[in-house]
Amino acid sequence: MNVRGTAAQRGGARPVDFGSRVRVVRTRFTSHRFSTRVLGVSALLFVVAVGVAIVAIRFGDFPLTVREVLAVLGGAGDEFHRMIVLEWRLPVAIAAAVFGALLGIGGAIFQSLTRNPLGSPDVIGFDAGSYTAVVVMILVFGNASAWALAGAALVGGLATAILVASLAYRNGFQGFRLIIVGIGISAILGSINSFLITRSDSTDAIAVGFWGAGSITRVSWATLTPSLMIAAVLVLASVGLGPSLRRLELGDDVAVAQGLRIGPARFALLVLGVATTALVTAAAGPIGFIALVAPQLAKRIAKSAGTSLLSAAAMGAALLATAHLVSLLIAQAYRAIPVGLITVCLGGLYLIWLLIRESRRVGAASST
Repeated sequence: MNVRGTAAQRGGARPVDFGSRVRVVRTRFTSHRFSTRVLGVSALLFVVAVGVAIVAIRFGDFPLTVREVLAVLGGAGDEFHRMIVLEWRLPVAIAAAVFGALLGIGGAIFQSLTRNPLGSPDVIGFDAGSYTAVVVMILVFGNASAWALAGAALVGGLATAILVASLAYRNGFQGFRLIIVGIGISAILGSINSFLITRSDSTDAIAVGFWGAGSITRVSWATLTPSLMIAAVLVLASVGLGPSLRRLELGDDVAVAQGLRIGPARFALLVLGVATTALVTAAAGPIGFIALVAPQLAKRIAKSAGTSLLSAAAMGAALLATAHLVSLLIAQAYRAIPVGLITVCLGGLYLIWLLIRESRRVGAASST
């Protein structure tokens, strides 16, 4: 159903102003209302992510042209080019877009739950818990298989989330208190990681240190395939839990009045948000600030009232694909730099701007 400007209710009641054209998508179990602007912006961002990922396939030790890349993707090209594109570089390009989308979803969930633009998994410390669990799995237990790391990252992130939530709970949750407690827990986990790395073998320490910088260049089909399977489940779960997230944004009283069971819904969203970042951490290491930046940029571009999971996922895919391309261009001119370092540098500047903006907003509100 399309609604332009306002939607007239039946029976002559006053029209409901949605602010823009709206499309309602109903399934057997859920119903979703999307702004057509959000749909258009999300589609454009996904196209940008795919285009940037294709361009990124060009670069490496054996440079290719865009025409050669497209020829291979279309089923043509010689055997050597097919090996480079399909076996070596295509998994990395897919990982950049998929992992970015997952980080965008995770950031949107936690920013909605905390009602705070700083409430992303990397700031609260959930990805630090996933990172610590993976470090323990590699250095202490000596297990570096994809499934073991994915399981450890999920358990570590969820355990950290439960710990932060229990310490921050005081007659309810406040986003600012949750963030402060999360930063403290993240600092403690960082010290534990440093202790384990300094006590380990030098070869293992170097490998874990490089992995901890956040790099998708080591992704292969062997590690990407299980990640894509889990990612598909998480995306379907986000579609199913999206309406619950929208109701929670209206406040607990309104959510209860609409028939939502707040406790189970909030816990399910918590697990989903942790799982998105844990999966990325297990496969590529901690890639910071995509979860923080993507939902806010998507909200501003799409001009949506709340944080949209769809636009946040599209923005996350475009941002990480672009950061991957930038890392390849830097490698061509200088030396290889993990994509996580680029996202941290750019995201750090955004975080500084956001902190200044929030402090000014709070100061203006207190003065009035």
